[in-house]
Amino acid sequence: MGTTWGTIGGVFGVSLGVTVLVVVMFSLGVAAWARAGGGAPRHGAHRDRSHRDRSERVAAAAAVACFAACLATAAYGIDLIVPG
Repeated sequence: MGTTWGTIGGVFGVSLGVTVLVVVMFSLGVAAWARAGGGAPRHGAHRDRSHRDRSERVAAAAAVACFAACLATAAYGIDLIVPG
């Protein structure tokens, strides 16, 4: 039984790519969550309240989408590992 280095290299490459993708998606989610206010109310007056509310909602939706992508990737990985 021989070692197929090409297959090992392919698995390594895919694993590295997926890992980088998940880390980037999680980082973008954290950044979007911070831009959305992180769930904490902000104090102070702001002239264009409706624009800020909309941008905070868009940032919160982007954060949820990024976190959902990370969760889906983790769930898929667990599904691949655990026998059905």
